Amino acid sequence: MIVFRTLLGIIRLLLFAIVTSTILTALLFTNLFYKSKSKKIERGIIYRRIIIRVLHYILGSKITVFGKEPKISGLIISNHRSYFDPLVILRNVLAYPIAKKEVESWPLIGYACKTTGVIFVERDNKDKRAETRNKVNLVLENGFSILNTPEGTTHIEATTIKFKPGSFVLAVKLGVPIIPIAIDYKNINDAWIGDDTFLPHFLRCFGKWRTEIKVSYLEPIFSDNVDELISLSKQKIDEELLRFRKEWNTK
Repeated sequence: MIVFRTLLGIIRLLLFAIVTSTILTALLFTNLFYKSKSKKIERGIIYRRIIIRVLHYILGSKITVFGKEPKISGLIISNHRSYFDPLVILRNVLAYPIAKKEVESWPLIGYACKTTGVIFVERDNKDKRAETRNKVNLVLENGFSILNTPEGTTHIEATTIKFKPGSFVLAVKLGVPIIPIAIDYKNINDAWIGDDTFLPHFLRCFGKWRTEIKVSYLEPIFSDNVDELISLSKQKIDEELLRFRKEWNTK
């Protein structure tokens, strides 16, 4: 059984790399005919969605969706379980994720992120906040949303841990809504935590025949009060996480 799961995980990893590389190569080639950087990124976002949808078939993920994908632009915030979270959320949503600077140096994944609309930030660098705010504002002005995880780390707690206020402060300053999203995995071991490294986690998570995931798109929240935005977002996401787990546990 362990041998089968390891073999399946390796095959899926190879297919993951082949599909991603092929589509990114096609993107880079066609980008040669476009001079506008913004147009290249917009096309990259579309290509990214194609990659993501193909990868879900390859990796055996079974996603149950609740609610409707947001139709307006704003700051999308979600709880955080794994590096795989954005691939679930961005399956249907065209948005720019915010990722930690370290991801930019990851083989293949970092390169894919750079060419498909990811904003890299140094979370603890206060001097870079104005630069990040300007990037976010430009994205919103172009009609796209921003995806961020205010918990700042992954974990396996039943509900969300403390939200960092940065996204909510930014939403108030820019006058845009917060759009909460809840996401969770049936198998708690699918969370990427502690000293996990990419390859062992990938093989453990996607060596299974199916990876069951639930995601809930919640109603946008409008407010000019940071504390209210944090409280309401946390409450709505927590309610969904508890509901997900209860439904899985009663099956």
